[in-house]
Amino acid sequence: MLRSFRRSCMSAVASVALAASLGQAGAAQSARAAAQDADLIPRHALLGNPTKSQGRISPDGKWVSWLAPRDGVMNVWVAPANDPASARAITDDAKRGIASHSWTPDSRFVLTQQDQGGDENFHVYATDVESGTTRDLTPVADGVRAAVQSVSRERPGVVLVALNDRDPQLMDLYEIDYATGEKRLVAENPGFGGWVVDHQNRPRLGMVSSAGGGADYFLVDEQGGKGEKFMSVGSEDYFNTQPFAFSKDGTQLYLADSRDRNTSAAAIMDLETGKQVVLAADERADISDILFDPTTYEPLAYAVNYEQEEWTALDDSVRADLEFLRSRFDGQINIAAATDDNRKWVVVDDAAQQPGTYMLYDRDAGTLTEMFTTRPELADAPLQPMHPKVIKARDGLDLVSYLTLPPGSDPEGTGRPNQPVPMLLWVHGGPWARDEYGYNSVHQWMANRGYAVLSVNYRGSTGFGKDHVNRAIGEWAGAMHDDLIDAVDWAVDAGIAIEDKVAIGGGSYGGYATLVGVTFTPDKFACGVDIVGPSNLITLMESFPPYWRPMLEGTFYRHIGDPAEEDARQDLIARSPLTRVDAIKVPLLIGQGGNDPRVTKIEADQIANAMQEKGLPVTYINYPDEGHGFQEPANRLSFFAAMEGFLGQCLGGRVEPIGQDFEGSSAEIIAGSEFVEGLDDVAGQRE
Repeated sequence: MLRSFRRSCMSAVASVALAASLGQAGAAQSARAAAQDADLIPRHALLGNPTKSQGRISPDGKWVSWLAPRDGVMNVWVAPANDPASARAITDDAKRGIASHSWTPDSRFVLTQQDQGGDENFHVYATDVESGTTRDLTPVADGVRAAVQSVSRERPGVVLVALNDRDPQLMDLYEIDYATGEKRLVAENPGFGGWVVDHQNRPRLGMVSSAGGGADYFLVDEQGGKGEKFMSVGSEDYFNTQPFAFSKDGTQLYLADSRDRNTSAAAIMDLETGKQVVLAADERADISDILFDPTTYEPLAYAVNYEQEEWTALDDSVRADLEFLRSRFDGQINIAAATDDNRKWVVVDDAAQQPGTYMLYDRDAGTLTEMFTTRPELADAPLQPMHPKVIKARDGLDLVSYLTLPPGSDPEGTGRPNQPVPMLLWVHGGPWARDEYGYNSVHQWMANRGYAVLSVNYRGSTGFGKDHVNRAIGEWAGAMHDDLIDAVDWAVDAGIAIEDKVAIGGGSYGGYATLVGVTFTPDKFACGVDIVGPSNLITLMESFPPYWRPMLEGTFYRHIGDPAEEDARQDLIARSPLTRVDAIKVPLLIGQGGNDPRVTKIEADQIANAMQEKGLPVTYINYPDEGHGFQEPANRLSFFAAMEGFLGQCLGGRVEPIGQDFEGSSAEIIAGSEFVEGLDDVAGQRE
């Protein structure tokens, strides 16, 4: 049905296109004028595979490693630390690419995780650095999910893995020898939604979601069973309070704790006495990171991320190091890896106007040696600064936000263009996540095309204390959306954005926010880009994967309702964009992963079908070999090529032609190819 409607909806969109044509001409002139003197940065340079990424150093300091393309697919490369030029690929993934890697404590193996087509049923792999031989440590049946729980220097030779092979809802713990693949059951899960283990790979605490949205932590007995209750966390603290590590001897517990305060403090608790000491806290934001000594596991420094991430020393041994790095870096400090003796760090200069630069920091010599820049082809590109902005919501709530402007639009660097420009409101997913300062490929891409880009940490975003999170309860399509509208109004009032030339887009919750934007506030946005966003909150929650079930009480049920309860079910229906399709007035672009286990394809199908039935302009592209987002480069580039053309027609910015960007992708152009210039030709070639 979706494909058959492609041609018949042309007449329905004609009036929309005609009514917008005069305004689009002015917007196009404004968008192009703002960026006219800047080079058009190729999409592949911004959004394709990086040249290198994720630099690491082995614990013994003998090896360096990173991710880089091998025959166009991201794989792990390794080189002697004293001879990086002799790097060789030690993995040979030929499909999706490897997203992350880590070293084993003995520096003999690299661990990776990989799923099939985005289904999130990961396997854990160990690759021998010397031989390049890769072993699947979890050769389990289809549908089973594996996750690395712990790799510890105190338990050499093994990795602790969580597997739901016995019960799809529960993750049991196994130690697996990464040289031989031999597996030993450590604990059978008695009903925990999560484990906390010590450095000896012993499960010490198990989490159980409590009625109403809180969590209880129970001691784990020697057989891995549920012991007595150790700690309770109320529903208001669910997202901001959790244990995360033990001291080396296992007698003390490190935890993030927002109880009796708003923001999460870093604290340490004595397990025998229950006495707790706060190590670090900040009234503006939660503690975002802690630097631990690699072998003593003592905390050395902590970070707080309000507008930008800032590090503070807890121990004098690293105070001078942090000051040195601050003096040399243009952006934020990211400490990515360290040797066992803690004398060499891999550090990243995270600046908005440059892709990440990885460097080897020799603490004894006081030297920084560049390992690589992730995208060296952008060295001379007209990348733009990111401006942190704190926007007031209508109820006075502070919304930490980030604004990037087109090149040439703000010659004085004030964070205000000389004249308003078209704008993309780019909404983060989660919603229990946050936007951050730093290099952002979407911000740079869209700014280069002539748009202001605004990202907002609306209520429900994490990192700003429990009050900020809890203000989102019951506010999906309510105050959470109001925050986004308030940010758009701020941008228009400040002379940043053209009122009738604002698009909304995002992935996951950002996709839902997009659908809410074009249905609940249909006159606010010129168009929308929905990537793997839910359209129906009932079908969303009823299709969650089984291993999410133990934690739903404290997340979705508390924040938007349990579909098993009739009153909540009716409210979920009312907050679902699918029920308001009649209100849509503007074009919509939908991108979906066919294997997405979180937001299944039915969410995209439902909204696209409903729009077509009502003669509304929708372009729908599905990727059958993708999950919750687009990992394969050909898929990623093809969708963003369509998105660029879509926004060019909607907002009038610069557009790099689609060209060959669909070549090698699995894209199924299910509907609406005629609404994006060049996409109809692609669709015709793929039929």
